[in-house]
Amino acid sequence: MVNIKELNPNASPQAAYGARLRRVREARGWIQDHIATMVGCTGRHISAIETGRKSATLPFSRKLDVALELVGTPESFEREWREMKHGSLLEGFPEYVGYEARAVEIRLFEIGLIPGLMQTPEYARAIANGDLQRGSITPEQADERVSFLLERQATLVRPRPPMVFVVMDESCLLQAVGGPKVMNAQLQRLEELAALPNWFVHVSPFELGARRAFNLPVNLLTLSDRSVVAYAESQAQGHVDREPSFVVHMLTAYHQLHGEALSQAASVAKISQLRKGIP
Repeated sequence: MVNIKELNPNASPQAAYGARLRRVREARGWIQDHIATMVGCTGRHISAIETGRKSATLPFSRKLDVALELVGTPESFEREWREMKHGSLLEGFPEYVGYEARAVEIRLFEIGLIPGLMQTPEYARAIANGDLQRGSITPEQADERVSFLLERQATLVRPRPPMVFVVMDESCLLQAVGGPKVMNAQLQRLEELAALPNWFVHVSPFELGARRAFNLPVNLLTLSDRSVVAYAESQAQGHVDREPSFVVHMLTAYHQLHGEALSQAASVAKISQLRKGIP
């Protein structure tokens, strides 16, 4: 009889991932070699992941989801992998990022800070260092946040990049982050992005006042099937929503805000003026 190793899913997130893989596989009556063939590896590799001797990867997790018909579901192994790898991130955010990588249109609204997808590495590092100095994250988590952001930015560079629509509250441009050198480079980066054919950058001026549609950051993704995913977050939690009644309301409010914001030409002019005023 084969000696089957007893698993302890509470030992670590990696162990929990492996234990769930074994549980799902056995529930379907599949042996390790069978699922290995479906995902393009060996039965020995499946065994190593189930017992925690090897760590799963993102491509492996995506292949598992296809084989097990779990793509886009709450039980997705990709979702568990992202939560395991990026545990210091807000709840819901790893799930959102999975959709973001596949979006054909991205709509962003931000208050106070430059949107992450537009941040330079130095600006992102300055934000992470601020959290580090307050003791809210560890040095390892600070490094993880910056590297994770750069990975997200890299997914936008592809043969058919998404259209990216950004509305920034004027406060994003005035919040001093990392000192004059960092801010100068960051504002220059905004000008460069605005010059790209798939980026549309707009500033929501302070004069908009009570007509501003949102008081918190908002992310809206349009997927290839034209469905829309909404993501919003508070200080402690993020929330992904695909419910049409909720998403349509958010999308309508975003279009209203977009219509009230400065034109791209006027927005770029304001950014350039601010950059020239930095000592």
